[in-house]
Order: sequence, then structure tokens, then C-alpha cells
Amino acid sequence: MSTNTWRVIFHPALDGATNMAIDQAIMEAIGKRLIAPTLRFYAWRPACLSLGYGQFSREADKERIDAQGWSLVRRATGGKAILHTDELTYSIAFPDDHPLVEGDILTSYRRLSAALLNGLHQLGVAAESMPLHETPKTTGPVCFEVPSNYEITWQGRKLIGSAQVRRANAVLQHGSIPLWGDVTRICDALVFENESERESAKERVRQRACTVEDALGIELDWDKAAYTMAEAFSTTFDVQLEATDLSQDEEDRATELIQETYANDSWNLRR
Repeated sequence: MSTNTWRVIFHPALDGATNMAIDQAIMEAIGKRLIAPTLRFYAWRPACLSLGYGQFSREADKERIDAQGWSLVRRATGGKAILHTDELTYSIAFPDDHPLVEGDILTSYRRLSAALLNGLHQLGVAAESMPLHETPKTTGPVCFEVPSNYEITWQGRKLIGSAQVRRANAVLQHGSIPLWGDVTRICDALVFENESERESAKERVRQRACTVEDALGIELDWDKAAYTMAEAFSTTFDVQLEATDLSQDEEDRATELIQETYANDSWNLRR
């Protein structure tokens, strides 16, 4: 591939451990300079609660998660919990010396948010990028409860939650774009002192987060959302996207990571 060509991968719905393993396998291959920058779009089945890298696992209600038929995974990226269901997830990985990820995490967030905004605008969503502000130091366990700097909002409500990790000579950013459904369902996967606290948390999430359906008034097709967002990355950064599958090395590494890390309680419940 030429230097202005990125890979793009569209994956069917996969379980949480597999999704996180694939993202890491791609990041590692890019860190070794084996592949071009890679943009990936995917979904989750079954629904999965992902915890941030440093989040306490005691915040997740395993009994409720199991009763719903959902799963649990810990991300390699930071942040708070996200319930992945009825959503489009994107991930993008670069070598650590790529111009788009120069500087600190916030600077790269701002650059990459331009493509996310472009895609949402093409879909008809009047979204905005959250300006630089002081994020509250004490927040609940829900990622979508408080927008972070340069994250995407609609009418002041958080629409895209993203997180980034930098290691192995590479940078990985992935994020959740809820397309439809009840954004408060995440509260049914978390521990609260009582049901009154759970209902209060649901109300906060309802007021502070939204879906693409909330913004458009219609349920958006996953394929349309994914291909529109891919085109937005292409036009925003003036690159060609070449649709590919994972390499055999990436598939093999992802299989190892599932077994060694993302399907294991020693990782998912380590804190």
C-alpha cells in the first residue's frame, strides 16, 4: 500500500473478548510496521459490558450481567464502563510517529474527532465536538455520563465515547457510537446500593447521553452508518481506504490474546 492508503475492515458482530483481541492484534502489527494504518468497524454479540483498563471490577454486577445473557470484558484503554449493544464501534490504529497522533492524547482526540463529526454530519446529525473543559474529577462508573474533552455530543448530550492507548510503538483509539435503543440499560449491568440509586443513575444517563436515533428520529442501518463513517475518514484525512481482512498473523495473535487475556477472569476481574 502507498503511504496515503489505509486499511479498512468491516467485521460482523463478535463477542467482547474477540473484539478486544483483534484491536490489540492490529495495534501490535502496526507497532512492528507490518501493516498500514487500520480503520475497523464492528459490532458486538452478545451485548457486552466493557470496563476501562483501570476501572474496579466490583462496579460490574456479574449476577445481573449473566441474567441478561450479556458478557464482560476489560479494555486495554482507559475510561469508564460502556454497554456495547445496538451500536457501531470504530477503532483506528497508527504507528506512534504518525502525524495524526503527534502530541498528547487530547491533541490527537481533537484531530480524529474531525472525521467522526464529518461522518455524523453526513448522516444528518448536527453533532458538535466538546470543547476543552475541566472534566469532573469524581464521576460514576458510566462512560456516557460525562463528555470528555473533544468527545462528540448532540444538543449537549454525549453521543460518542472514545478511549486511547499508546504502547508497543503504536496508538489505538476506539469508540462507541450508539445507534438506537435505551442508553440507560448500562445501569442494569452495574452495582448500586439500592434500586433508588439505580433509577437515579438511569435518569442522569438519560439526560446526558443519547443515540443516533435520538438525534435523527429514525433507526439507522448499521451498514449505512459504517460505510458513511469510513468515507468521512477518507475525505477528512485525504487517504484511500482499501477494504481488507485481517492477516493470518493478526488472526493467530488475536486467538492467542483471547485465550491469554480477554477471555480470562485474571484480566477482566484483575482489579
